[in-house]
Amino acid sequence: MATEDDPYDTPRKFRAPDDEWDPFEAATRAMHPVGRSPRGQVLREFIRWYMRRPGAKLPQRPPAGTWSTPATD
Repeated sequence: MATEDDPYDTPRKFRAPDDEWDPFEAATRAMHPVGRSPRGQVLREFIRWYMRRPGAKLPQRPPAGTWSTPATD
């Protein structure tokens, strides 16, 4: 839990394939260019929406970009 001395949440482990996790970084940076972890911010927004928390909204997606096309081998 975030405290006054440490404003960041407790780190969590999340498994995702590199070919999804790395492009997700680029996509979240397109929408949230400032801050420590845009992936974490988007995941928290999604979690709140998924649990139907009051006022929660589905995170806005960026326009199509290089992350939109699956990597080819």
